[in-house]
Amino acid sequence: MTKLRVTAFMLASLGPGIGGIGHALAEDITFVSQGGAYQEAQSKAILEPAAKKLGLTLKQDSSPKAYPIIKTQVQSGKVTWDVVDLPTGDCLRGETEGLFEKLDLALIPNAAQLPASLKDDYSVGYISYSTVLAYRTDAFKGNDGPKTWADFWDTKKYPGQRSLRNLPRPTLEIALMADGVPPDKLYPMDVDRAFNKLEQIKPNIATWWTSGGQSAQLISDGEVDMVQAWNGRISAVQAAGAPVAFDYNQGVLETNSLCVVKGSPHKAAAMKFVNEAIDAKLQAALPMIIDYGPLNPEAFKTGVIPPDREAKLPSSPANLARQAVLSAQWWASADGVKAEERWLSFVQGK
Repeated sequence: MTKLRVTAFMLASLGPGIGGIGHALAEDITFVSQGGAYQEAQSKAILEPAAKKLGLTLKQDSSPKAYPIIKTQVQSGKVTWDVVDLPTGDCLRGETEGLFEKLDLALIPNAAQLPASLKDDYSVGYISYSTVLAYRTDAFKGNDGPKTWADFWDTKKYPGQRSLRNLPRPTLEIALMADGVPPDKLYPMDVDRAFNKLEQIKPNIATWWTSGGQSAQLISDGEVDMVQAWNGRISAVQAAGAPVAFDYNQGVLETNSLCVVKGSPHKAAAMKFVNEAIDAKLQAALPMIIDYGPLNPEAFKTGVIPPDREAKLPSSPANLARQAVLSAQWWASADGVKAEERWLSFVQGK
């Protein structure tokens, strides 16, 4: 609601309608995401249609690192955000710190369509993306490209420059798959085994990348011949004409979830908005704009996503069956925290 409209409403309600002002303001909602092309796409596909259906005035904010802001708002008692789109691990962390409202499932019936692993009392799965093995097709021609993480580790059969992400998630998962662990047997994680495997490839890593843009540029410019990267980043460089290929085999699917901030000034409206945001048809609309996969499985039954598009999405049934699913729950555990702490000494050590 614009400032002008709010002012006009207040002037019209100065008599007996003081309570009506609160009702009008309760129909506003602030949604927070990461910004950029992703938020533009979700705004068009999901957020604006959801707000229109519910009769809400949608406000948006963005922050690539929203967690500390949420914590400050809750601890200060000055909460201005309602629904937040976060990496699922941040939602789990926030649950333990009391930063989110318990979801009212009576207001979120669409949550019943999500697998149990993608929801809990405080968050619901929203979108997905995958970490994949990408390679230069001018370095590995025809069918000779690397197809597994064991191939990535095989420097004799597949010579060339390599790059991995400077973060243990999901690089440790990748190392375990390279060492022969099946994608569905990664947890609880054998951290020592993963770091030992990484020590083997460490001398051959030209760059430990720190941003999605960097990973895309490394492979697009030919600075490396193969790279661990996000599927959307690789799709973008392919669309730009770079000779790059990837496959979802042994990819690692990661998720973002929706949470309602503790003390949300529009709690009921926020719950209803979460319900619409995971609606199958709206979820299906997002991958028609950007390379993120819906987490509501019913999205693939709506007829909105054509077969050729479905084949390129990380969460499609066929691609999901070939991947590991990152366990945000494990990374939020004491063992996960220790693995995070151990990573820095690994990367900095010689």
